[in-house]
Amino acid sequence: MHRVYNFNAGPSTLPLPILEQAQEELVEFKDKGMSILEMSHRAKDYEELHFGATNLIRELLGLPETYKVLFLGGGATLQFAMVPMNLLPAGRSCDFTLTGAWSKKACQDAQKIGGVNIIYDGKPNNYLNLPDPTSLTVDCDAAYLHITSNETIGGVQWQSFPDTEEVPIVCDMSSDFLSRRFPIGKFGLIYAGAQKNVGPAGVTVVVIRDDMLAHSPNTLPVYLNYRTHAEGDSLYNTPPVFAIYLMKLVLENLKEAGGLETAEIWAGKRSSIIYSAIADSGSFYFCPIQAHCRSKMNIVFRLPTEDLEKQFIKEAADYGMVGLKGHRSVGGCRASLYNAMPIEGAKALAEFMGEFAVRRG
Repeated sequence: MHRVYNFNAGPSTLPLPILEQAQEELVEFKDKGMSILEMSHRAKDYEELHFGATNLIRELLGLPETYKVLFLGGGATLQFAMVPMNLLPAGRSCDFTLTGAWSKKACQDAQKIGGVNIIYDGKPNNYLNLPDPTSLTVDCDAAYLHITSNETIGGVQWQSFPDTEEVPIVCDMSSDFLSRRFPIGKFGLIYAGAQKNVGPAGVTVVVIRDDMLAHSPNTLPVYLNYRTHAEGDSLYNTPPVFAIYLMKLVLENLKEAGGLETAEIWAGKRSSIIYSAIADSGSFYFCPIQAHCRSKMNIVFRLPTEDLEKQFIKEAADYGMVGLKGHRSVGGCRASLYNAMPIEGAKALAEFMGEFAVRRG
């Protein structure tokens, strides 16, 4: 078997032992004579893994009983609309920080539903920077403040979060969910597509506080109402069974490794290896992001010319390192270093970067 180092931004790499376990259990799950892909979501065996995954998220995050964990479809993209549909009452507004492509998409959907007050826009700096969280002025009457904790395309990441007092934070954590510790009490709602750090594409995790659930209006279509899923334990309709099964395996693996404290240490080590390789190259590689907000998940960098970038990406693939092409909207190169990327992968990339710079510089 030939396994490459997968630096794609998502779907992204998964731990090999988990893939091997899924392979072993695919045809027959727990001696039941059928695959998990065929099993009813009302079956006892599926319910055990469904609630097992829920409880693991609760444990890893240290969630108080006042929060619910939901498993939904539609990716984080559906949450761009579901959040304001549920949490933005008529006559009120929400605050937004625009820090890159994904926060802009979330903002555009929110503006179709209600009032939006943009309290920070990174456009003048080409979204290469983030403000000091203490500098943000949040409207005390805002229904919520929406932020994107890590911009997958742009490579900026909030290293700490603003103090909004009574205004709840709603956060798109798709690309750094379960990669570090954070103060859960600041957040009224968190949403994250699983396909970065916690599993395959097909399931979205929503963590929502009980007082936020109370805002969901009865006039919403049933599936688009958070209360529907909270009251039905995310089993109102057939959930993405296989994606949740794989996610549970990933969560078990993370817990066994030491939880969020360990994930945070890993993220710091992997990212430091690559940022050091950039710095050590002189001016051959360049990261345009301001140092204080450089992402530990998605490292973006440029080479002296686009032709060299194309050659770098091609040669890296030949050496077994794939997914290093930057997003088509920004170009350049990008290394995504999610939880399942081994330290050896970061070291291999850094070694190749150094060797390539010597040959091509």
